[in-house]
Amino acid sequence: AEWKGDLLATYAAAAGQPAIAWPAVPVAENAPYFRLSSVNCRKVARWRSASGRNAEGQAGIVHIAGCVTGGGEGPGAQVVIGWSERPDNPKWTGGIVQGTIAPDSRHIIRLIASEPQAGLKKVKPPSLDDIPNNHLAYAVQWFFFAFVAAVIFVIAVRRRPPTS
Repeated sequence: AEWKGDLLATYAAAAGQPAIAWPAVPVAENAPYFRLSSVNCRKVARWRSASGRNAEGQAGIVHIAGCVTGGGEGPGAQVVIGWSERPDNPKWTGGIVQGTIAPDSRHIIRLIASEPQAGLKKVKPPSLDDIPNNHLAYAVQWFFFAFVAAVIFVIAVRRRPPTS
């Protein structure tokens, strides 16, 4: 719980810091989540869509461009360029995008564009409220399970017929 509290404090502090260069090779243990950055998407290599919310909180589809950032080598960048109600790939071919670094389940990090591209709507910015901090609830849950198991064991032992 202490570790998670420190991590959330680090993320909260990151939001007010100056922009950083886009990490060429992100490291999961020290990912710069919630930092401002920019990336030059030289071309879109692939598209993927995910469920997400726009800045007004409406549910829909976020469009994530798998960008080539260098000479075609390396991991590139995942860039969320906007939100729409339909999963159709946008007609966006790349460019410089500024935004906030957020967690990505497949590629460690992705950039959430500050301004939408290709006629899309703005995506809900990443928030610390989206990161669960429920260690106490889990601890209480598992102690409750252990208590219930102990009660069931005591009842089972008492109901067992005596051995001769």
